[in-house]
Amino acid sequence: MKKNTLCSLLTLALLSLVTACKGGDKSGAAGAPDASAPSEAAPAAGGALTVKGSDTMVILGQQWAEAFMKKNPAMRVQVTGGGSGTGIAALLNGTTEIAMSSRAIKPAESQQVQARHKAQAQETAVARDGVTFYVHEANPVRALSLEDLRAIYLGDVKNWKEVGGPDAPIVVYSRENSSGTYVFVKEEVLKGEDFAPEALTLPGTAAVVNAVSKEKNGIGFGGAAYGKGIRELAVKVGSDEVAPSQENIQSGRYPLSRDLFFYTRGAPSGTAKAFMDFALSPEGQAIVTQVGYFPVKGQPQQQ
Repeated sequence: MKKNTLCSLLTLALLSLVTACKGGDKSGAAGAPDASAPSEAAPAAGGALTVKGSDTMVILGQQWAEAFMKKNPAMRVQVTGGGSGTGIAALLNGTTEIAMSSRAIKPAESQQVQARHKAQAQETAVARDGVTFYVHEANPVRALSLEDLRAIYLGDVKNWKEVGGPDAPIVVYSRENSSGTYVFVKEEVLKGEDFAPEALTLPGTAAVVNAVSKEKNGIGFGGAAYGKGIRELAVKVGSDEVAPSQENIQSGRYPLSRDLFFYTRGAPSGTAKAFMDFALSPEGQAIVTQVGYFPVKGQPQQQ
């Protein structure tokens, strides 16, 4: 009997030990979060400031980050693209602290940020840009009106001879629908209508520029800073041909001028505020010019 009682006690002790060990795999407290699950507002690895969004702005953001970290070695900034819509979605779900966007945030997006985080989506213009349409260097067309561009991108005009060019089919390149530039062109040029189904969608402005540089009958669009290896079209406004120059973009005379934005959940603080202050400083605005965009109106430019 004593032997059986001892065995029973040992068995109970072993079962208790196994149960305790299994419990140790969890949080250790009832209702505590699983440590393996990512936090909604978790910072990037190593505590870096996360900046995500517009592919138009990604090179500019990376240049800002490099210069900022040289001045502030203790601070880290991680910049990635993916499109303006992707950046704003990341701001909403808490996976980025700054969203880069080449379009204004939509009212519905702003309302979602407010509802989820109890903070307004704060908008800060950090650079000026002009959405530019590109053609191959061999294309004789130098300028098109907004009506011409709309007809091309809706698929109503399919041959260059219809707009003063050679007798050749127009190869149309566009951006993916998460792109702020795509949204801007759809709203400002297409007046809300859909792009022609034959428009070839490419994943970034650099890809559009590369495609047009190789396709002599191509046309594409993107930010002014990417106009390398191709020719930028002027936009016909009445009898004038308005080029996407710094003067025309900063004054707004170029009809496709726009601001480039940072969005935060409420007023920025800590590293986010320091980084944004740097972007708007004379040194930061000089980087804007070096990359190929233009300083925010009213912001000084470092000489």
